[in-house]
Amino acid sequence: MDNIKNIISSKHQPATNTGSSGSGGGGLSDKFNSMAGGGRASEKNEDALDKGVDFFQEKVLGQGPQNNESAFEQAKDEKISDFIRGQYKSTTGKDVPIADK
Repeated sequence: MDNIKNIISSKHQPATNTGSSGSGGGGLSDKFNSMAGGGRASEKNEDALDKGVDFFQEKVLGQGPQNNESAFEQAKDEKISDFIRGQYKSTTGKDVPIADK
């Protein structure tokens, strides 16, 4: 559990939208972010566990909105959910009942 806290607290900075005003302007950096796997479109493709990680970061840790994260932030969240899956499997011997996307 301390590993998760350390990962989240030391590496997580609120998601920044560097290319547009958040109204869907779609600047050049937003296009690069989308190509790298970030942005609003990628948020739609997250599995339920990834959405749970986002919810925890937003509501419990107060990290701000998680609906337009950078590709780096989404990759970090995926690492966290993979860690959770691994710990669940090593504890129960079963896979998490939520399919990984």
